[in-house]
Amino acid sequence: MKVYAVGGAIRDTLMGLPVHDIDYVVVGSSVEEMIAKGFRPVGKDFPVFLHPKTQAEYALARTERKTGQGYKGFHFYADPSVTLEQDLQRRDLTINAMAQEVGPDGKWIGPILDPYNGQEDLAAKVFRHVSDAFAEDPLRLLRIARFAARFPQFNVARETMAALQEIVRAGELNALSAERIWQELARGLVASKPMHLFQVLLDSDAAKTILPTTLTARLADETFRESLIAYFDAAGNSLEERCAITLMQLPASEIRSWADCVRMPIEVRDFCEIFSELFAFVNQSQDSYQASGVLAWFNRADVWRKPDRSQALLSLAEKLGLSVSPLIKAMRNAQSINTAEIIAGVAAQDRSNGERIGSAFEAARLAAITTALQ
Repeated sequence: MKVYAVGGAIRDTLMGLPVHDIDYVVVGSSVEEMIAKGFRPVGKDFPVFLHPKTQAEYALARTERKTGQGYKGFHFYADPSVTLEQDLQRRDLTINAMAQEVGPDGKWIGPILDPYNGQEDLAAKVFRHVSDAFAEDPLRLLRIARFAARFPQFNVARETMAALQEIVRAGELNALSAERIWQELARGLVASKPMHLFQVLLDSDAAKTILPTTLTARLADETFRESLIAYFDAAGNSLEERCAITLMQLPASEIRSWADCVRMPIEVRDFCEIFSELFAFVNQSQDSYQASGVLAWFNRADVWRKPDRSQALLSLAEKLGLSVSPLIKAMRNAQSINTAEIIAGVAAQDRSNGERIGSAFEAARLAAITTALQ
C-alpha cells in the first residue's frame, strides 16, 4: 500500500500558503489491512480511517457513480485495484487533484503527481473541473463560489461555468441541505473578496435559488455591487459584519425568512436583522433623531442586556460612514442612569409591580436620550 497527501494541502503548498489540514489517500490497501495496521474505521459512506497515533483521517482510494440527485446520491467503490489517478479524477478542480507520496516517517517524498494539469491551471489562475462527473455534485457550485472569494485572482474556465449552469438547470441545487448551503456561504463571506462569491452565483444563475430575492435583484446592479465592495473594505471580516452588510438593505422580515431557509445561526440572524433596522432608521432620520425613535431601536437591540452587541452594531454603522455618533452618545447616557434611584422614585406600594417599574425605566431612559440629543 502507498499513502499520498492530496488536494488542498498540495495546492496551498505550491501557492506558499499555510497548510492547516491534510487529506490522505491510501492506494493498494483494503479495509481489513487498514484495521490490521491499527487504523480505526469512521467512515459511513465510504472507508475512512483514523491513524492510530496522529488521529488524522486516511481514506481508501475510491471511485464513485451517480445513483440519485444531490451531493449524497453516489455509490462509492473502494478496492485495492483503484489507482491514484482514478481517485483524483473524481475530485472537483484540477488544482485540487494533485498528490504527493508520504513516506514511512510522514514526510512528503518524490515528485508532485499531477495527471490533470493542476499546476498549469494554478499558474494560469484558472478554476477548471477535472471531468464531466463534476456537474453531478451540486455542492461543487458553492465550493467554487467560495474558492472564488478566497482566491479572487482566479477566473472560472468557460467550460466549468457551463457545467455550473447545467447544475442549476438540472435542479440539483434543490437537493442541497440548508446546513451545507449556509456552511459554504459563511466561509465565502469571510474570505478576502466576498463579492466574488456572489459573482459566481450570479454568472451561474444560482443566485435566484440560493440568495434572498431582493438581494439577487440588487446584485444585478453594478452600482449596488460597487457600494457593497466599498462597505466590505471599510468593515472587518467577521461573519456577523459581512452578513449584516450584505443584507442591510433588506427588510428584517425577508432576512428572517431567508435565515430560516438556510439555517443561519440565531446570533448572526439577530445581528443582521437589527442592523438592517438601524440602517433604515438612520437613513430615514437624516441626522434629525427623535428620542422616541432612538429608544425604540435601543429596546429592539436590547442595549440594556446586550451592550457588547449593541456597541458592535453601532461601530459597524460608524465604519460604513453612517451618522450614528448621536446614537452612541445617547446609548451611553441611557446606560449610565442610576437604577437604584429610579426604583427608589417609584411609590413603595408599586415596587413589586413589574409594569410600573418598567414604565419608570422607560421614562428615565427617554429623558437621558433626550438630553444626549440636545
